[in-house]
Amino acid sequence: MYDVVGIRFKKAGKIYYFDPDGLSITKDHYVIVETVRGVEYGKVVIEPKKVEEHDVVLPLKKVLRIADDKDRLMVQENKKASNEAYEICCEKIDSHQLDMKLVDVEYTFDRNKVIFYFTADGRVDFRELVKDLASIFRTRIELRQIGVRDEAKMLGGIGPCGRMLCCSTFLGDFEPVSIKMAKDQNLSLNPTKISGLCGRLMCCLKYENDEYEAAKAEMPDVGEWLETPQGKGKVVGLNLLERVLQVDVKEHERVLEFTLEEIKNGAVIQATE
Repeated sequence: MYDVVGIRFKKAGKIYYFDPDGLSITKDHYVIVETVRGVEYGKVVIEPKKVEEHDVVLPLKKVLRIADDKDRLMVQENKKASNEAYEICCEKIDSHQLDMKLVDVEYTFDRNKVIFYFTADGRVDFRELVKDLASIFRTRIELRQIGVRDEAKMLGGIGPCGRMLCCSTFLGDFEPVSIKMAKDQNLSLNPTKISGLCGRLMCCLKYENDEYEAAKAEMPDVGEWLETPQGKGKVVGLNLLERVLQVDVKEHERVLEFTLEEIKNGAVIQATE
């Protein structure tokens, strides 16, 4: 077992485990840690606990210290410097006539590196741009191409539901979403109806997918013939979440509605008009 704390570096970013190294750390503390990117400032979102070896990536890096006012001031200065770097980089992109869109700029806490996040339709030769930026900022420069979902996560916005985007508020990771999920939920397959601001399938299609899959496994398929308390019929519709079937019963020549339990138990049914 290992003692760990869970630390997040961005509002809806991934959670990483670190060794608390005996420090009196509690949830919502801000701490300074060493990462592969260098020294970073993060927020404790999971208080100290013990985890199994298979749940961590070894070796665990240690928390260097609990952040103080000086560290918080440094973070504010870095944000201000990042905004200035954004404006300068946009000008340089225009001057080099590069087909790319700058999304965000981020300094590492110790200012050993400045990272420029951008989107582009294809590969971009930004070697001359990097030279220009390095001569201006005199630190390590990294240009990182991101996808449209990452862009939406960074920029945020309001989704079709009227709420702030899930990816920018609480989703730490993107999970695979498929058109099959929309079909299983009987949603319109119109791309404008099931796509988010990023232009990809909405992440929320995944939220209820397990329940729909469980319901589909229990219920017959549309078009299937089965025995009902009112005779043999053909399934013409399903309400998966309520476990209700619409069956065209041959003997009655109309559609009758059953719950899944009524089909199993042979209970009395009610017709749908």
